[in-house]
Amino acid sequence: MTFPIRIGVQLQPQHSPNYGLMRDAVRRSEDLGVDVAFNWDHFFPLYGDPDGAHYECWTMLGAWAEQTSRIEIGALVSCNSYRNPELLADMARTVDNISDGRLILGIGSGWKEKDYDEYGYEFGTAGSRLDDLAAAMPRIISRLGKLNPAPVREIPILIGGQGERKTLKLVAQYAQMWHSFTSASTYPEKAAVLDRHCADVGRDPSTIVRSAGVDDSGDGLIANAEALTALGVSLLTVGVNGPDYDLGHAETLCRWRDSQ
Repeated sequence: MTFPIRIGVQLQPQHSPNYGLMRDAVRRSEDLGVDVAFNWDHFFPLYGDPDGAHYECWTMLGAWAEQTSRIEIGALVSCNSYRNPELLADMARTVDNISDGRLILGIGSGWKEKDYDEYGYEFGTAGSRLDDLAAAMPRIISRLGKLNPAPVREIPILIGGQGERKTLKLVAQYAQMWHSFTSASTYPEKAAVLDRHCADVGRDPSTIVRSAGVDDSGDGLIANAEALTALGVSLLTVGVNGPDYDLGHAETLCRWRDSQ
């Protein structure tokens, strides 16, 4: 199975002194022809001033659902630790309905210790957080099937990560999309591990959309995009930081996508 090349932008909800800048950024993203607008699920900036301006993930997705009309929206990725699985499923269903079926449910096990400490969550270990994610996934899927009204569509689940023993096994079991957090040089090895996990559970690995970030380092933006797509990655996402939210790279990638 092959998927069309799509362009995503991660509008990082940090260093924006007022929400209007983010509202403008998602509007401009849709106007440019971006396919997916992501944010992220943290409580403090990941770089720059660690106590700088920052906004919460899911309330923002509700606003994006109302503001936009075409692009898909989601978190890259939502942290499993921060919300009860049934609650997260209900939130996802609600945003999916508000957006008329445009939500991608991105999820991961979590990693930013400051978020946990400041907001009172137990940090645990990388292994325990992945075990929690494994326990949460069937609960999320079960709750999505019980909600009234139901989601507008079968909400695609995107799992982010590259851990070979646990994360990629969860991708094979539950996800329609995999964000690898890899480069073109490291992607093939991780993809081969995912293929093996898919074989173990009787899953066709070609049914999983492959997603990765693309940047302008090394050979350049388009060269990196071409290298990733040659490996089977079909969703290419660039990160954009506040307060200016420069969409130049996203625009370049959209033009390149349209020329294919």
